[in-house]
Amino acid sequence: MDELKPRTQTELFPGEQVGLAETSPRGQLLKWVGNKQRFARDIIGMFPPRYGRYLEPFVGGGAVLAAVAPKQGLASDVCGPLIEIWRALIETPVALTSWYAERWELAESIGKVEAYERVKAAYNAAPNGRDLVFLCRACYAGIVRFRKADGYMSTPCGIHSPIHPRAFAARVEDWHRRLRETEFREEDFRVAMRRARPGDLVYCDPPYTNTQRILYGAQSFSLPSLMEAIADCKRRGVYVALSIDGTKRSGTVECNPEMPAGLFEREIPVRCGGSMIKRFQMNGQTLDGEVVADRLLLTY
Repeated sequence: MDELKPRTQTELFPGEQVGLAETSPRGQLLKWVGNKQRFARDIIGMFPPRYGRYLEPFVGGGAVLAAVAPKQGLASDVCGPLIEIWRALIETPVALTSWYAERWELAESIGKVEAYERVKAAYNAAPNGRDLVFLCRACYAGIVRFRKADGYMSTPCGIHSPIHPRAFAARVEDWHRRLRETEFREEDFRVAMRRARPGDLVYCDPPYTNTQRILYGAQSFSLPSLMEAIADCKRRGVYVALSIDGTKRSGTVECNPEMPAGLFEREIPVRCGGSMIKRFQMNGQTLDGEVVADRLLLTY
């Protein structure tokens, strides 16, 4: 498959009108590794100009979802506490703001690190969205790391100061407005993608095969199973866009997973900069030789 330079929707679909959200969100609602906040507008610029429902079966931090602000959306993930946060955003946004504010105030009263460890212990005793919303904003580099054996959240506290509750509340208000027409489900990507109907658009941003095995649910993620689900969608007339590992070099390791022949019609490189996971592993050192790029693959 030949690699193409990025092109706009107008170039890909001449004569069509492009209907996208007018502005991007006011920053990330959640910090989540692999977040596409900086590149969301570029990604959705390659979506079809017209489609039915918008589905995102690996919602994570939801950056692309919020940039689309779908009129009919279905987003899902296998991480139950994460979906609890997203449902609270839609159904009880005031409660979501309170969850964060309560834990932020605890950090102000007893110290950030001590509060973080206390909240992390409560989460690990009984995983829940109330604790996770603070942890993902306060953990190191937004890398929410779960131990494979038992799902224990092990990321240490970050060096930054978590945003003020007023700033978080403003983001909740903005993201609630954008995603109020989206339904959130806790389910496997294969189940979610079978819900797509002809003319719908599915955007997949799965755990990356060589860099994100520490993420919740990534241990059981199967790239061949995702390829089968994408092929099934394509046969049924569903548009699919996939973000996946592109050119990435760390020392002598390069990753660029092979895709099934004929499954994708277009490939677009998206340069992402340095790897936050690698920087985390190297205790925050600057990694001048670390180059990361995504591949945006399209079935249309």
